[in-house]
Amino acid sequence: MAEFMELEGQDGVRMAWNVVPGTKQEASNCVVPVSAIYTPIKPFPSMPVLPYAPLRCRNCRSVLNPFSIVDFAAKIWICPFCFQRNHFPPHYASISDENLPAELFPQYTTIEYQSPREASSLPPVFMFVVDTSIIEEEMAFLKSALSQAIGLLPDNSLVGLITFGTLVHVHELGFGTIPKTYAFKGSKDVSKDQLLEQMGFFLNKPKPSTGVIAGARDGLSSESIARFLLPASDCEFALNSILEELQKDPWPIPVDQRASRCTSTALSVAASLLGACVPGSGARIMAFIGGPSTEGPGAIVSKNLSEPIRSHKDLDKDSAPHYHKAVKFYEALAKQLVHQGHVLDLFACALDQVGVAELKVAVERTGGLVVLAESFGHSVFKDSLRHVFQSGDKDLGLSSNGIFEINCSKDIKVQGILGPCASLEKGSTSAWKLCGLDQATSLCLIFEIVKKDIPDATVQSSSNQFYFQFLTYYQHSTGEMRLRVTTLSRRWVAGPGSIQDLIAGFDQEAAAVVMARLVSFKMEIEAEFDPIRWLDKTLIHICSRFGDYQKDSPSSFSLSPRFSIFPQFMFHLRRSQFVQVFNNSPDETAYFRMILNRENVANSVVMIQPSLISYSFQSVPEPTLLDVAAIAADRILLLDSYFTIVIFHGSTIAQWRKAGYHNQPEHQAFAQLLQAPRDDADAIIKDRFPVPRLVICDQHGSQARFLLAKLNPSATYNSDGHHPGGDIIFTDDVSFEVFLDHLQRLAVNKI
Repeated sequence: MAEFMELEGQDGVRMAWNVVPGTKQEASNCVVPVSAIYTPIKPFPSMPVLPYAPLRCRNCRSVLNPFSIVDFAAKIWICPFCFQRNHFPPHYASISDENLPAELFPQYTTIEYQSPREASSLPPVFMFVVDTSIIEEEMAFLKSALSQAIGLLPDNSLVGLITFGTLVHVHELGFGTIPKTYAFKGSKDVSKDQLLEQMGFFLNKPKPSTGVIAGARDGLSSESIARFLLPASDCEFALNSILEELQKDPWPIPVDQRASRCTSTALSVAASLLGACVPGSGARIMAFIGGPSTEGPGAIVSKNLSEPIRSHKDLDKDSAPHYHKAVKFYEALAKQLVHQGHVLDLFACALDQVGVAELKVAVERTGGLVVLAESFGHSVFKDSLRHVFQSGDKDLGLSSNGIFEINCSKDIKVQGILGPCASLEKGSTSAWKLCGLDQATSLCLIFEIVKKDIPDATVQSSSNQFYFQFLTYYQHSTGEMRLRVTTLSRRWVAGPGSIQDLIAGFDQEAAAVVMARLVSFKMEIEAEFDPIRWLDKTLIHICSRFGDYQKDSPSSFSLSPRFSIFPQFMFHLRRSQFVQVFNNSPDETAYFRMILNRENVANSVVMIQPSLISYSFQSVPEPTLLDVAAIAADRILLLDSYFTIVIFHGSTIAQWRKAGYHNQPEHQAFAQLLQAPRDDADAIIKDRFPVPRLVICDQHGSQARFLLAKLNPSATYNSDGHHPGGDIIFTDDVSFEVFLDHLQRLAVNKI
């Protein structure tokens, strides 16, 4: 695994197959698709940033790279993708074996170009869209968090404010003497033209004749734009004054009804306003939502409390009356935002569902951030919001206006991408729009091998490399336009002797993450899809093809170390929140999948198979098996399941803590034992976005369920004896041992 992590450290790429199956049939036999998890703008301290434009192949437009064949005498380079011969321009005249440009250095397979002419003059834009249909206590928490966030904004950034409840209020920040707002009816969708007309954009000028408004470039004066979008340094006082005065929605709520909340209309107004004022800029709509949408085209439930909010069962039976209409609305909003180059970030904080499942399409296609918490007062929300704006070595590196393209060798083509992006729909070209991306954004690229037959051995030995090139053109957080180029080469194999090569290049962690993204995707788009059956069939096929065994003899079965942990990953994926939607709301499931779809391999593996560390007097902190057998009365366990971090005190430890032993000087060692997992948990929390929830619990306590739900049930209520001080799990789920036993039997019997 170490060498795959080393490759990731150089290029930000993890591939499931690092030796690629060479034909269509071979790839199909491998079951896990040829795929890569790529982090387009992962920071590399040693990566050079070149202050000139890249040299491109005149045929396929791929960029000059270390795999290009160079004829120094003739000043020609041959493209490894299409074999086109290209002449070097005059400013490369001095190149030679000893005098290479940086893009030809073998270690610079990932490199960045910065074009000084293209630095964007547009500052970052933040449009806060704030829900006011919430209780006073939540309102106070939200106002406090927002005023903190406003203080952290870059001085040159433009800021706007929209509040909504029964009505949508657009605040005119540039009108200094008294607060001034424009109100729109929440139940009615407002077109961009109506919006601009009502807000007086054309008072001093005739309305442009074209139907599409294109911001300052098309007749909107900078003065009219500055009424609603002001530099943070100029409007901090005005914004804080409005926030201080902000009250919860004044409209009375009958006791048998939900609050009136027009989320979709407010987001539509925000999108149209930004599309009119700052199209093509790195603008973000930051929506703070505290309850279900009950008004407008994106409503998820009626105001009547007798109607429950849709559950997974309702969605499966197609008996959620508002769902399809809301999703259709947000698909149209996503299309509008992608066209404008703008991002939708979602901060959903409520005990109830707010409509994350419906909003998912708009957040994901624009590359937005998403945070789900129980309250605006919860540390998950407050610390995550602070993390968005903090600068320094822990900042997210928010970037915008990305376009992502892929070039491949002719025998391989891109099947699609799973991740936070939108297709540019440019026919057969492989190009996607990344309206918003950050240093952690990771895309899952699925490839298809199109070569049908195996060439003869002589050809195979001389040209058995597939080449991939990933191009990310984006606006850096500093405002500069940059192009990141990553070029990879992977050996392909085919024919009877290739199986050992394929095994040697298999990255089981990357493969597990690809399978998790694929199964989540299929569960959302395929009707009647059975995820457990699909994962089990995949695993049986893989074990049957790559396992070492005698036919019909389960006891002879063994897997290479390259594959040995893969069944374990699949066992935990079957039990994970991505596949088992029981006990989760559609909002929670959508949230988990959105995070999985944008995170790198290391973080995604923790979501699939959480890590468990044991602390005791007998040994130093050490990783332990994710099994109920890890529980002991004199142990503390630290579980990291990515979304939740659990510190679990065994029963003896809990008794000592309650007796206050850790406060006594003679029990200093116990105090240190209690503190160690807290320090480790804090270190994890500090580095992660969204900030995970911290649960501190005791053995046999009610919150111990957060740990027990993730453990392998090797000891259950109907199994024979368990060790004293340990625990059992009340479940009918099979244990990993039983699962593995069945897997071996099926794999060796498969023909």
